[in-house]
Amino acid sequence: MKEFFLSRLSSFHPAFDGWRHVQKTQPNVWIHAVISLSVIFFGFWVQLDADSWMFILLAMAMVWITEFLNTAIEAVVDLVSPDPHPLAKIAKDVSAAAVVIAAFAAVVIGILVLGPPLWQILTGIF
Repeated sequence: MKEFFLSRLSSFHPAFDGWRHVQKTQPNVWIHAVISLSVIFFGFWVQLDADSWMFILLAMAMVWITEFLNTAIEAVVDLVSPDPHPLAKIAKDVSAAAVVIAAFAAVVIGILVLGPPLWQILTGIF
């Protein structure tokens, strides 16, 4: 039984290696991290309900997942097409566009979910 759990635990090592790679090589990940932590802070501050947290967490996951997939696609494209090629550019541009779409959707969701309670708190302060 112990071996089973240890083997399951060790199966996470490649995922953590991938996470470290993204952190080291993708400057935008730090922007995602700061924004994610800020949104979590404000979510706790305004005491979001479970349904609101669901939307916020799904939006954040969508951005993180697309950023990680974009990094993976870029690596594979660089491997199979080390020289510039129009199709390689399209693959990289489209995967980057997916991140932009996810980030834009997350911003809209954040405004819709966090906007009203933040506005209510801020108007009460001033």
